[in-house]
Amino acid sequence: MYTGVIRHTGRIETVDEYHDGAVVRVGAPDLGLEPGDSVAVDGVCLTVEAITDAGFRSFASDETVACTALVDRAGDPVNLETPVSMAEALDGHVAKGTVDATTTVERIERESEDGTWTYHVAIPDGHAVHVAPKGAVSLDGVSLTVDAVDDDAGTFAVAVVPETRERTTLSHRGAGDRVHFEADVLARYAARASEVRT
Repeated sequence: MYTGVIRHTGRIETVDEYHDGAVVRVGAPDLGLEPGDSVAVDGVCLTVEAITDAGFRSFASDETVACTALVDRAGDPVNLETPVSMAEALDGHVAKGTVDATTTVERIERESEDGTWTYHVAIPDGHAVHVAPKGAVSLDGVSLTVDAVDDDAGTFAVAVVPETRERTTLSHRGAGDRVHFEADVLARYAARASEVRT
């Protein structure tokens, strides 16, 4: 389980694709990881297969490859998060590291007064029921609050404060870039409950 509060970044060094997935090598600071541990890489939960001199190596299944942009991010900086336990303070929101889809940053606006940036992001197909004002989403593993939803444009807006932007790879994202989208787990259950009742 994750919270989407990013305290570390790394870099995908190489991605080697195979017929049933890909081997992902990540350059990272010492996160105290051991083989078998879980780690979220840009919001994608991966299992550590081996610790390397520069970081760690993980395997991404074909399903993970299909619904994420990891194989396209070799050489790119990535957000890293280790799992939390229920004994820890839960900042952010509960996230599973199970990416629902990739989506596109449509445009970015900067609020000059406080330095906050507003990212307008396309709602992935089938996920409109999971995006609500004041609700939570994860973008590239970063926990964000939805400021507004524009159903006509098929987009939602999130405010990214300077601290978050500087500490995460959101500062590297621009209009037209793909990001990993994970819906709030509570929104998923609420949508399912509504579906079952009808």
